[in-house]
Amino acid sequence: MLSMKIRVPANSPWFCGHFPGEPILPGIAQLGMVFDAISRSNDRKLTLRSVSRVRFKQAIRPDDRLKITAAPKRDDVDSYTFRIMHEEEVVCSGVMTFQGVQG
Repeated sequence: MLSMKIRVPANSPWFCGHFPGEPILPGIAQLGMVFDAISRSNDRKLTLRSVSRVRFKQAIRPDDRLKITAAPKRDDVDSYTFRIMHEEEVVCSGVMTFQGVQG
């Protein structure tokens, strides 16, 4: 299982216009962080095949400190279940499947 801690900087361009006066991190940015974390833990270049069962449960705000965890599924080594946590609360979870992780 991989685990990575990150902080979302307040000056991140992802917050520009999303939303004025109430900035939150877009879902695509959250999925990008998960993809980057899984990619860094793998010694091969990964190609994303699908994202499924994604649940966005809470907003991520500027300067939030997050923990990303991901683990290969037992029944499908090309798929990883993931979570993004903020202060012990799940803010996002789902499954990412890659093209031929093993082999």
